[in-house]
Amino acid sequence: MIAGIAAIVLILAIAAVLLFINLPDANAFNARVEQLFIANDDLTGMAEIKLLEILAQSGTAFSDTLASYRFVIFVLLVFATALLVAAVAFLVMLIALNRRMGRIERQGIEVNSLLISRDEKAVYLNDFAFKLTDAAIETLSVLAEARMDDEVLSGAEIEGMISGRDSADCDEAAGATRIKRLRDTLGNQLVSELLVKNIARKGYMLAIDKDVIRMV
Repeated sequence: MIAGIAAIVLILAIAAVLLFINLPDANAFNARVEQLFIANDDLTGMAEIKLLEILAQSGTAFSDTLASYRFVIFVLLVFATALLVAAVAFLVMLIALNRRMGRIERQGIEVNSLLISRDEKAVYLNDFAFKLTDAAIETLSVLAEARMDDEVLSGAEIEGMISGRDSADCDEAAGATRIKRLRDTLGNQLVSELLVKNIARKGYMLAIDKDVIRMV
């Protein structure tokens, strides 16, 4: 990828050099006017002299205009090169990020610590802090306790443990709603979807090592 960027920049540099080489000489018009002065010594009338002065002034204006064009072309080439390098660098970053996200999706989140603080109404996931609602804290605490016991909880069981009722009297959808609200509160879809796993026909569990869980 770096070699490709270098090749593109080199091509732009070569194109810029060729462009500047093939631009007309800024003093070409002045040189022609000077030759006209030298070759026509007999132009002594006021009208002829005035015409030659106008031509000389036009040559100077042409020289200044062409010099400004050269500067504008140079700035545009530098700007185009910078944009190209930035675009390629951004593309490389996107590719690297997609690969990283792919690894995370395949392997799950590597959680070194999960601290649930009921007093602060927050959960600390590695170095990230997430403020949660009371309901979300209760849901996460139930999932954490179940994970420490290597259990998978259904939606009805989650609702039963939080509400204090028998799980047989609870609706599966109520627990699923609590899980959805927990994920919404966590905010980051990737984190929430990978942290709280939904196991088909079994229920929900935290997809982390139970030894990293702490509750205060």
